[in-house]
Amino acid sequence: MAEPRNDSKKTLTLDALDFDIVRLLSADPTRTNKSLAAELDVAESTCAYRVRRMRESAVIRPLRLELDHNQLGYSLHAVIMVVLSSHSREVVDRFMRSMVQTPNVLQVMNLTGRYDFLVTVAVRDAEQLRTFVLDHVTVHPSVRGTETHIIFDMREGGWTPTAGS
Repeated sequence: MAEPRNDSKKTLTLDALDFDIVRLLSADPTRTNKSLAAELDVAESTCAYRVRRMRESAVIRPLRLELDHNQLGYSLHAVIMVVLSSHSREVVDRFMRSMVQTPNVLQVMNLTGRYDFLVTVAVRDAEQLRTFVLDHVTVHPSVRGTETHIIFDMREGGWTPTAGS
């Protein structure tokens, strides 16, 4: 899950070496500076500096524990589309804060278009999904409507940026 944006951080200008480091770390986030340096044919200290600089500027974010929800007993994943009756900053921020702090929530997105929010959840079964929607989503006074979709299959993409693209 992505962290909130921090626009106060200085934007870095990245070069081809930075993009190569990002590409390699995207494929294996546990790679050491030594292995990066060997593959990119640069000094280990150069890789260490570049990685540290990108971490400090939040280009590269901290590693997170990746869970297998199925093995933990939360095999039903769903997307809940939410329509709000009011779109003031206060209402939108309150709903977002509430959702990201709610158990079973994997991801919350504020959208343009027909729906205002997309909330992805992992639950044990259909009854827990129903309870989640009733107890955590539709209880918000600003929620005008919801539409729930069960996810049959989900796969991560392999996108990585390239310099100049």
